[in-house]
Amino acid sequence: MKTAVKIVAATCFALANYSATAVQDMTGDCRIGSYHLRDGSDVDIGHGKDSHLRWRRKDGTSGELTETTDGTWTSTFGWTSRPDGKRVSFSECGKGAITFAGVKGQRIALAVMDTRFRVDGVSLAGRLVMPKGSATVPIVILISGSEDSSARDFFALQRMFPSEGIGAFVYDKRGTGASEGEYSQDYMLLAQDAVAAMHEARRLAGTRAGKVGYQGGSQGGWVAPLAATIAPVDFVVVGFGLAVSPLEEDRSAIVLNMTLRGYGADIVAKAMEVADASEAVLVSNFNDGYDRIDALRANYGREPWFKYVHGNFTFVVLEWPHDELREKGPKLLRGIQPHYDPMPVLRNLNTPQLWILGEDDIDAPSAETARRLKALAAEGRPIVTAMFPHAEHGIFEYETLPDGTRVSTRNPDGYFNMMRDFIRSGRLQARYGSSVISDPRLK
Repeated sequence: MKTAVKIVAATCFALANYSATAVQDMTGDCRIGSYHLRDGSDVDIGHGKDSHLRWRRKDGTSGELTETTDGTWTSTFGWTSRPDGKRVSFSECGKGAITFAGVKGQRIALAVMDTRFRVDGVSLAGRLVMPKGSATVPIVILISGSEDSSARDFFALQRMFPSEGIGAFVYDKRGTGASEGEYSQDYMLLAQDAVAAMHEARRLAGTRAGKVGYQGGSQGGWVAPLAATIAPVDFVVVGFGLAVSPLEEDRSAIVLNMTLRGYGADIVAKAMEVADASEAVLVSNFNDGYDRIDALRANYGREPWFKYVHGNFTFVVLEWPHDELREKGPKLLRGIQPHYDPMPVLRNLNTPQLWILGEDDIDAPSAETARRLKALAAEGRPIVTAMFPHAEHGIFEYETLPDGTRVSTRNPDGYFNMMRDFIRSGRLQARYGSSVISDPRLK
C-alpha cells in the first residue's frame, strides 16, 4: 500500500467496480433539518442519543434536546447535563416551522436524493443533499471516522454545508447503517469506497457539480488523502486526523496522558512496556501475547498510574477478557494496518488540503502531525494547517471534571466557517476564532 505500484493497481480496481441507481428519499423524522431564524442565524436539528435530538449552530454552540410532556423540548449545554435555558418547539410536519429560544424560523428547503451504489459487489447507501436551484456548486464527500453508526443518520454537515450553498454527499460506510458488507478499518478499502461515493455524487449532481472534494474526520484523515491519490479531486479537508501511524497514535496518546497527569520519564517508560505488549497482541491478530500482558499487570497493576494507560487500542487489550479479545478483536479492528505510514501519500499529493487540529487532543495527539504537515508545506505541498487551542478530539472545547475526565461543550467559533470557505475558494481569511493558521500563502 505504500508503493506506487499498489496505488496504481488500486486506482484501476476502484474505478472499474461500481455502479449505482438512485431513488428519492422523503421519509424520516420531520423535525430533522436546518432552519433559518428570523434573527438571521441558522440552527440545525439532528438525531441525538436515544430519543433525544441535538441542535447545532454554525458558531459551534450545541445542546441536547429532551421532549417534555407538553410537546416542547428543553436543552442542556453542550454534552453536559446542565440546563441552558433554551426551549424549542416544532410546528406540524407540513409547515416546517420552529421556535428556537424564542426566535421563530423556517426549515431551509434542500434537494435530497437517496441512492445505492456498488463497490466490488457491495451495496452502499448514500445521499446527495444540494441547495435548491440549478446553479453550479462545490460538492463535498463526507468520510466517516472509525464509528460504526450510520453517517446518514447522524452527520449534521450533510445539511449545514448545503445551507451555505455547498452540496454534500453522505454515505454509510460498509458494515454500518443501511450499507452492506463487513465493517472494516482497511484504509485502502475505505478509500476505494470514498472514490466510488465521489463518482456517484458527480453522477447525481450532473451539470450542477462544480469543485468536488473530501472532508474526513479522525480515521477519515488517513482515508481522504489516500482516496485523493486514487482519483484526483479539487480539495481535501481533514479534521482531527493524523500524519502518523495507528501505532504511533496509540503510543503518543499514552505518553501524553501520563505526562498530563504529572508522571515522569520513569513511569512513561513503564507505560511504554504495556504499549509494546498490546502492540504484540494486535499484530498477532489477537491470537498471542497475552502472557506478557498478564505479567505486566501482575507487576504494575497496583501502581496508581496503571489505570490511566489508555491509548486507542491498548485499553481494549487491558480491559477485555482474553477469550473475548480473541473472538471480537479481529472483527473490531478488521483490516487495520497498525504500521500504516501516511507520509508517502501526503508527500506526493498535490491536492489542496486543509488540516484542522485540536491542540489538546488526547485521543489523537496533534503535535507531531502538525510538525510534519508544516514541514511538507515548507517543501511546497499545498497544505494549510489550523490549530485550535483548548480543543480536543472532534475539535471540541471541553470542561475538565474533578476526576480528570473531559466533557465536550462546543466546537470552537470559526471551525465551520473555515471548512466552508476552504471548500468554496481553496483559501482562508487571516483569522477564524482563536485558531492559529499556518498557511505559507498568507506570508
